[in-house]
Amino acid sequence: MFHKFALCVCCLLLFTSVGVYAQEDDKLGTEQVDVIKPYTPEISDAFKMKEIPKDNDSTAVIKKEVAYVISSVPVASTFVPTKPTAARVPRVKKERLFDSYVSLSLGNFVNGNLDFYTSRALNRDETIDVGMKVNSSQGGINEVRLEDGFLDARVDVSYKQDLRDLNWGADFGYQFQRYNWYGLPDIPELTEEVVSNIDEEQNFQSFFFSGNLAMEDSYIQGGEALIRLSKGDYGAAETRAYANPSFEVPIAGENINLGTTLDWVIGSFDRSFESADAAQKFNFLKAGGSPSLVILRDNLTVNLGASVYFGWDIENGNADVFVYPNVTASYRIIDETLIAYAGVVGDLEQNSYYDFFQDNRYVSPTLFIQPTDKEYDGFAGIKGKLLPTVGYDLKASYISEINRPLFVANGLRDDFATTNQGYAFGNSFGVVYDDINTIALQAESTIDVAQNFKMNLKAAYFNYTTEQERTAWNLPEITASVSGEYQIEKWFAGADIFYMGPREDIDFTMITPEEPQPFATLDSFLDLNIHGGYRFNDQLIAFAKVNNIFGNNYERWFNTPVQGIQAMGGLTYKFDIGN
Repeated sequence: MFHKFALCVCCLLLFTSVGVYAQEDDKLGTEQVDVIKPYTPEISDAFKMKEIPKDNDSTAVIKKEVAYVISSVPVASTFVPTKPTAARVPRVKKERLFDSYVSLSLGNFVNGNLDFYTSRALNRDETIDVGMKVNSSQGGINEVRLEDGFLDARVDVSYKQDLRDLNWGADFGYQFQRYNWYGLPDIPELTEEVVSNIDEEQNFQSFFFSGNLAMEDSYIQGGEALIRLSKGDYGAAETRAYANPSFEVPIAGENINLGTTLDWVIGSFDRSFESADAAQKFNFLKAGGSPSLVILRDNLTVNLGASVYFGWDIENGNADVFVYPNVTASYRIIDETLIAYAGVVGDLEQNSYYDFFQDNRYVSPTLFIQPTDKEYDGFAGIKGKLLPTVGYDLKASYISEINRPLFVANGLRDDFATTNQGYAFGNSFGVVYDDINTIALQAESTIDVAQNFKMNLKAAYFNYTTEQERTAWNLPEITASVSGEYQIEKWFAGADIFYMGPREDIDFTMITPEEPQPFATLDSFLDLNIHGGYRFNDQLIAFAKVNNIFGNNYERWFNTPVQGIQAMGGLTYKFDIGN
């Protein structure tokens, strides 16, 4: 307001002076006024007031001095601050480890299982382990005319030494297996008199010695070696020896891997199936190597290699060189979630009497043994994890094999009525070979939720194309399995389900000149097994299991039904030897 008042006073004085000047000169004339620049007022042109106006107030107020005094009064306090401490996490009781255990169970069919294991540390670097397993049954399958019991026992002793740059071990084992050829066909020729003279029992023994080696910072990476001696009834015998040392050589910044193989199988059978006087011998040597180059580039892993083997049929004097591809690759598309892989591989696979017997306990001691030329196995697939606890693997492949073995049922031997040889009555199996192309689709998923629940699912489909045989005998088109384990506190339980689709075998009772390979279809089957138990403490566990819950006497092999529902119960005890 004061600024406006001062501005008005200045303007009034200016107009007054102009008016006085005009009255002094009565003569009027014209003058030219040139405006160089229009006037632009600025803040600096205005009258400025003093920041501190002069105080002209006639009345002055005298300030009175005030004196302040602070009185301190003590206050009692009982508050005591506490020191901060970390929150306590509840500890899970650590399970005590023992160096030995023994497990024993019994069930119907007079089934019994014994499992023993112990591990002893000789010193800081040396350990010796001893294990024994026995599985037996007195049999009792309905409508079986021969003894169907079995005994399978195995003892293993192993020694290992772990040094700074060298680990090695040695194993020795003995296995005894007793099974019966009980799968007689239902035909009139097998009268009670003939059946009573059959000696259906067969014994199979195997001794083995093996060694393994692993080295660090060396051109020699390690390898394995094995010698196995196998012996069956009726003069069946076999020796197998193999070694596969591996090497790694750096060249131009890349590592070249070289795996070598020496595999020798020699054996004999005192007879053929048709005649007890015709001995059969086999003697095969496989030697070669598999050089490969591994290339690692970000998310890509490529293995470029090949396998070259010299195969020698010593018994018949035939030899050949086999070359196979060995190329694989994988690419991480999305970290661990999606990994794509593919490859083409091949191999010269040695077949043996021991392996055939482990696959089919009812083979006759008259087998024809020769290797399988697996020309190539081309495959592609994806794998990864849908969730941190759920994994998957989807795979498709095409396989070409020359001389792939197939189990087929043996027929009646011509002299069956006058012999007591247990395999000659249509109750044993032989081996035939054929060139087979296979299309395979496989899927697998794993679910692992902490330690409480685990599940595994598998399914596979196979399509076979044979060259000479009517079909791929005893090979199913579809297989599937589901297994799971669950634990809660001291209780545990589990189950597994196995499905096998229909298979076909030769039915020799239907053979005619017009039908040299009549087939019989084996029905598909579903086998459900469950088990569970309770842990009393760290040392004592009680368990029970039930196998083949559906109770079906299905046939895994032609005319050879399995036991029905099997229930067993037992105890496991853990302990320390010497304590």
